[in-house]
Amino acid sequence: MPKLHKDQLVEVKLDSAAGLVEAALSEEQRRDLFEHPGKTVVAIVELSSVQYTGHAGGEEKLPQVKLRATGCEVARTDEEHSSLLEAKRAMWRARRMDGTLDEIGNGPRRAEGVLDASFAGYPTEEEFRQAEREKEERRRAQYVR
Repeated sequence: MPKLHKDQLVEVKLDSAAGLVEAALSEEQRRDLFEHPGKTVVAIVELSSVQYTGHAGGEEKLPQVKLRATGCEVARTDEEHSSLLEAKRAMWRARRMDGTLDEIGNGPRRAEGVLDASFAGYPTEEEFRQAEREKEERRRAQYVR
């Protein structure tokens, strides 16, 4: 990949592949989004760069990078929705405060603290793997009988 000057602006484009976003939405959420234009859902989205376009020296165009959603989970409860919005606000406050102080002042700087508290009852990665192993063992036991 080419290296850009630290002050060089880069234009970001989103890839049109939205399969992971679609899969993360429940049928009820899809229907609600269709029936209520302007409706909002909150999601955690993982973006990966899939293509870049550089331009020849002297061209007026900005370099471009295309991003694709490579992971997505959508909030399904009011509590998840609120927690993700608060994490987003905490991250925005931190970003704002890193540049200039604003009227918010010294607020929470660590968004993961919001998520730690809100999602404390959710399974850990190890608990999830264990549940998957147990489910697979039960499935296999059915065929052994």
